[in-house]
Amino acid sequence: MTAARRRKRTPVVPQESSAEVSRRLLLDTHAWLWWQADDPRLGVATRRMLQHASEVRFSAASAWEIGIKLTLGKLSLPRDADISAALADSGFLPLAVDIAHAQGVQRLPPLHRDPFDRMLVAQARIEGLTLVTADRQLGAYGIPVMDATL
Repeated sequence: MTAARRRKRTPVVPQESSAEVSRRLLLDTHAWLWWQADDPRLGVATRRMLQHASEVRFSAASAWEIGIKLTLGKLSLPRDADISAALADSGFLPLAVDIAHAQGVQRLPPLHRDPFDRMLVAQARIEGLTLVTADRQLGAYGIPVMDATL
């Protein structure tokens, strides 16, 4: 990501309720891409929540998905795009995929076929995170979901 496109999380003393501020969030791949590109599809309320959340996570599964889509030509990013650097600049934290997450996917009902989304659901459930996504189907898993377009 170019420096102009990166968005730093600035420390802010928020005025919202403490319940809102203490939210722990997991970004779906498209929500993170929208954040990085300053894309208007990422809603104003979502941007505010990302700035004030106590923790924002980005899954290694999403980095893997981005890599696959770049290789297949289904996604394009600036030539100098560096996910690790962009995460560091944003203040978001990486979330590794571990065995418990993989086993969590195995226990999910077949409501959604996308393996990356299923991994994010398992991670959100196991780690107690709210999934920030525009995919309304993911709420059917009974995990906390925040609509990224709001």
